[in-house]
Amino acid sequence: EVRLVESGGGLVQPGGSLRLSCAASRFPFDDYAMSWVRQAPGKDPEWVAGFYVQSGNTYYAESVKGRFTISSDNAKSTLYLQMDSLKPEDTAVYYCAPGGSTLLADPFNPWGQGTQVTVSS
Repeated sequence: EVRLVESGGGLVQPGGSLRLSCAASRFPFDDYAMSWVRQAPGKDPEWVAGFYVQSGNTYYAESVKGRFTISSDNAKSTLYLQMDSLKPEDTAVYYCAPGGSTLLADPFNPWGQGTQVTVSS
Protein backbone atom coordinates (compact mmCIF):
# COMPACT_ATOMS: atom_id res chain seq x y z
CA GLU A 1 0.00 0.00 0.00
CA VAL A 2 0.99 3.60 -0.50
CA ARG A 3 1.97 5.32 2.71
CA LEU A 4 2.14 9.02 3.44
CA VAL A 5 3.53 9.86 6.85
CA GLU A 6 3.29 13.44 8.06
CA SER A 7 5.47 14.71 10.88
CA GLY A 8 6.88 17.89 12.37
CA GLY A 9 3.80 19.40 13.93
CA GLY A 10 3.63 20.70 17.45
CA LEU A 11 2.81 23.63 19.66
CA VAL A 12 4.32 26.98 18.75
CA GLN A 13 3.71 30.57 19.78
CA PRO A 14 2.38 33.13 17.31
CA GLY A 15 5.19 34.33 15.08
CA GLY A 16 7.04 31.06 15.43
CA SER A 17 8.04 28.50 12.84
CA LEU A 18 7.58 24.83 12.11
CA ARG A 19 8.80 22.56 9.34
CA LEU A 20 6.47 19.75 8.34
CA SER A 21 7.57 16.65 6.47
CA CYS A 22 5.63 14.13 4.42
CA ALA A 23 7.43 10.90 3.65
CA ALA A 24 6.04 8.80 0.83
CA SER A 25 6.52 5.10 0.18
CA ARG A 26 5.61 2.99 -2.83
CA PHE A 27 4.68 6.17 -4.62
CA PRO A 28 5.90 7.59 -7.96
CA PHE A 29 6.71 10.85 -6.28
CA ASP A 30 8.24 12.56 -9.29
CA ASP A 31 5.20 11.81 -11.48
CA TYR A 32 2.71 13.67 -9.33
CA ALA A 33 1.84 17.02 -7.95
CA MET A 34 1.70 16.99 -4.18
CA SER A 35 -0.14 19.33 -1.87
CA TRP A 36 -0.56 20.23 1.74
CA VAL A 37 -4.12 20.40 3.03
CA ARG A 38 -5.21 21.45 6.48
CA GLN A 39 -8.39 20.97 8.45
CA ALA A 40 -9.33 22.81 11.60
CA PRO A 41 -11.92 21.36 14.01
CA GLY A 42 -15.43 21.83 12.66
CA LYS A 43 -14.15 23.26 9.37
CA ASP A 44 -13.91 22.00 5.84
CA PRO A 45 -10.47 21.02 4.60
CA GLU A 46 -8.47 23.87 3.10
CA TRP A 47 -5.91 23.51 0.36
CA VAL A 48 -2.72 25.22 1.49
CA ALA A 49 0.09 24.69 -1.01
CA GLY A 50 1.01 22.57 -4.01
CA PHE A 51 4.26 21.41 -5.56
CA TYR A 52 4.46 20.15 -9.13
CA VAL A 53 7.43 17.84 -8.95
CA GLN A 54 8.62 17.73 -12.57
CA SER A 55 8.29 21.46 -13.16
CA GLY A 56 9.18 22.61 -9.67
CA ASN A 57 6.31 25.08 -9.74
CA THR A 58 4.72 25.98 -6.44
CA TYR A 59 1.34 27.45 -5.59
CA TYR A 60 -0.11 28.80 -2.37
CA ALA A 61 -3.41 29.70 -0.85
CA GLU A 62 -3.76 33.44 -0.31
CA SER A 63 -3.94 32.93 3.43
CA VAL A 64 -0.37 31.58 3.60
CA LYS A 65 1.45 33.39 0.78
CA GLY A 66 4.67 34.93 1.96
CA ARG A 67 4.72 32.83 5.11
CA PHE A 68 4.79 29.19 3.97
CA THR A 69 7.16 27.49 1.56
CA ILE A 70 6.53 24.10 -0.01
CA SER A 71 9.46 22.07 -1.29
CA SER A 72 10.40 18.53 -2.20
CA ASP A 73 13.38 16.23 -1.88
CA ASN A 74 12.74 13.77 -4.68
CA ALA A 75 15.63 11.51 -3.71
CA LYS A 76 14.04 11.00 -0.31
CA SER A 77 10.46 10.99 -1.62
CA THR A 78 9.71 13.64 0.97
CA LEU A 79 7.58 16.76 0.77
CA TYR A 80 8.15 19.67 3.14
CA LEU A 81 6.22 22.67 4.34
CA GLN A 82 8.23 25.41 6.00
CA MET A 83 5.86 27.56 8.02
CA ASP A 84 7.02 30.93 9.29
CA SER A 85 5.22 33.79 11.01
CA LEU A 86 2.60 31.39 12.26
CA LYS A 87 -0.77 32.70 13.34
CA PRO A 88 -3.42 31.18 15.61
CA GLU A 89 -5.64 30.70 12.56
CA ASP A 90 -3.03 28.31 11.16
CA THR A 91 -4.00 25.85 13.86
CA ALA A 92 -5.17 22.66 12.16
CA VAL A 93 -4.25 19.11 11.30
CA TYR A 94 -2.00 19.21 8.26
CA TYR A 95 -2.06 16.48 5.65
CA CYS A 96 -0.10 15.84 2.51
CA ALA A 97 -1.93 14.44 -0.48
CA PRO A 98 -1.36 13.64 -4.14
CA GLY A 99 -2.78 16.26 -6.46
CA GLY A 100 -2.55 19.97 -7.05
CA SER A 101 -4.73 22.93 -6.23
CA THR A 102 -7.88 21.25 -7.52
CA LEU A 103 -7.66 18.12 -5.39
CA LEU A 104 -10.48 19.26 -3.08
CA ALA A 105 -12.88 19.22 -6.02
CA ASP A 106 -13.35 15.62 -4.90
CA PRO A 107 -14.14 14.58 -1.34
CA PHE A 108 -10.95 14.72 0.67
CA ASN A 109 -9.73 11.31 1.76
CA PRO A 110 -6.46 11.68 3.68
CA TRP A 111 -3.81 9.11 2.86
CA GLY A 112 -1.95 9.72 6.10
CA GLN A 113 -2.81 10.51 9.69
CA GLY A 114 -1.78 14.15 9.49
CA THR A 115 0.23 16.16 11.94
CA GLN A 116 -1.25 18.61 14.43
CA VAL A 117 -0.11 22.21 14.35
CA THR A 118 -1.20 24.38 17.25
CA VAL A 119 -0.35 28.07 17.33
CA SER A 120 -1.13 29.57 20.70
CA SER A 121 0.32 31.79 23.40
